[in-house]
Amino acid sequence: MLTDARSIRIKGRSFMAVVLSPDLPLDEWLVRLDDLAARSAGFFLGRPVVLDVTDLEIDRPQLKSLLAELSGRNVSVMGIEGGRPSLVEPGMPPALKGGRPAADFEVPVSDPASAVPSQEAKAEEPATSRQALQSLIIREPIRSGQSVIFSDGDVTVIGSVASGAEVIAGGSIHIYGALRGRAMAGSIGNGSARIFCRKLEAELVAIDGIYKMAEDMAPELHGKPVQWWLEDDTLVADKLN
Repeated sequence: MLTDARSIRIKGRSFMAVVLSPDLPLDEWLVRLDDLAARSAGFFLGRPVVLDVTDLEIDRPQLKSLLAELSGRNVSVMGIEGGRPSLVEPGMPPALKGGRPAADFEVPVSDPASAVPSQEAKAEEPATSRQALQSLIIREPIRSGQSVIFSDGDVTVIGSVASGAEVIAGGSIHIYGALRGRAMAGSIGNGSARIFCRKLEAELVAIDGIYKMAEDMAPELHGKPVQWWLEDDTLVADKLN
């Protein structure tokens, strides 16, 4: 009896992933992670994550507990790097080897006392000064795998944002090129922030924690100059004239 012996095509690909390197005590590290997630909404959304436990003195129950904590925060761990072979058991993400390092970035943890002004301070503050934010200008394209995180104000990119790259701003985001990656504005709770781009091909846009994925965006906006803003807690967009 003859069968149709078709070959199976196996392709090699490399993907960008975020590598999280926890430190002890884990409770304090998780607090810092929560601070990042609160200030940069959508940071871990749909993003593959590798958990690096190299030189981290934890046992298997502690690793299982850490994985559960990350899962509860919608952090998708695709693999575990480093550690003893006996640390990983069936049901855990697989052990990974041979990762090639890319550029690191540190996300500063905001001081809770200064990040949230008191009600009395808000009442005395003039309306115009509440928007007195700084700005950051990037004079080159943002390449795949790069992250620009600026929680103090607006970010202007004189160039494009590649697929797999991202810009996270406390204020508005201005992109004088194609937006093919992620843009997350108003990351510190600024609902008046906006996103502007010359050519919309985004993977994700978000303002003040409210986001849209590429498949949720209107087809007629694709490839067009577009601005995004919040209206009654809904993310809306329109073409730029």
